[in-house]
Amino acid sequence: MEAAAGASDVFDAIVMAEERFHGEGYQEGYAEGSHVGVIEGRRYGALHGAKIGSEIGYYLGFALTWQRLLHRSAEEKPSKKIKALESLIGMIQKYPYEDPTYDKLHEDLEKIRGKFKQVCSLLSIQSEFRINPERSALTF
Repeated sequence: MEAAAGASDVFDAIVMAEERFHGEGYQEGYAEGSHVGVIEGRRYGALHGAKIGSEIGYYLGFALTWQRLLHRSAEEKPSKKIKALESLIGMIQKYPYEDPTYDKLHEDLEKIRGKFKQVCSLLSIQSEFRINPERSALTF
């Protein structure tokens, strides 16, 4: 009877080894996947953040340049163009660059894009912003 119990223990050890190895493999795979996911997420976040930063920087440079040009030739009262430019500049300055967890980050970016298009319409110029990945430069 003792021999049967010993054989049963060996058989149980073999069956349990498969289960144990499966569990260990799962844990190792999960840990490796989590590590790779963090690295990939960081890379994606840096790339996406750089694109958004370039876009917002373009809008701010555009708005400040046009604001100066229009102030030179402005009448007594601020025109609708100048007011729209000042509104765009204010929106950009309030944009939360340092807080990626801000709930309305993308909503605010869409509002800035909309205001930029409105300003371009008022100035009668094309409102297209593109980044050319081959040459890594802005195209207009």
